[in-house]
Amino acid sequence: MDKYLIVGLGNPGDEYAKTRHNTGYMILDAFARASNIVFDDRRYGFVAETSLKGRKIFLLKPTTYMNLSGNAVRYWLNKENIDQQRLLVISDDVALPLGAFRLKAKGSNGGHNGLGHIQQLIGQDYPRLRVGIGNDFPQGRQIDWVLGEFGEEDLKTLQPTIDLGVDIIKSFVLAGIDITMNQYNKLGKK
Repeated sequence: MDKYLIVGLGNPGDEYAKTRHNTGYMILDAFARASNIVFDDRRYGFVAETSLKGRKIFLLKPTTYMNLSGNAVRYWLNKENIDQQRLLVISDDVALPLGAFRLKAKGSNGGHNGLGHIQQLIGQDYPRLRVGIGNDFPQGRQIDWVLGEFGEEDLKTLQPTIDLGVDIIKSFVLAGIDITMNQYNKLGKK
């Protein structure tokens, strides 16, 4: 059975639950709700398992905190013997407008600490979905912005992208990164 690891980046703890940096967690939570599965507290993260048309899917929300996300990703790839091309990492991105998104087969970390740590440990050759959180912050205040909570209006703007994120995960597992990029990237421009 082919196995896939879908990682939503974020920080554990209620105080981070609605922050911009937890956009990856939010999309995985939506996927878990839609699939009627729950997360268990396991090594390096909250993990939920399901299958889709004969393919095994592991959802991982690392509990290592953002800057050490690579530890969780590397551990679960190795533990379940999953090929890096079957890894999809979902993260927030300040370079994209709120609710916009970009799916890529590989690339740089774009200054994102979670992606940066993953890249240190496994390289940059893995698919990722970057979801825009906007960048409406004064110079030097990026940390306050990403760790700040979404407002009501922001969440309304983001919700369709969260819903689309669930579809993107399914497409990635069933059709692969290239077809998924061709199908969805045009929808991600805001």
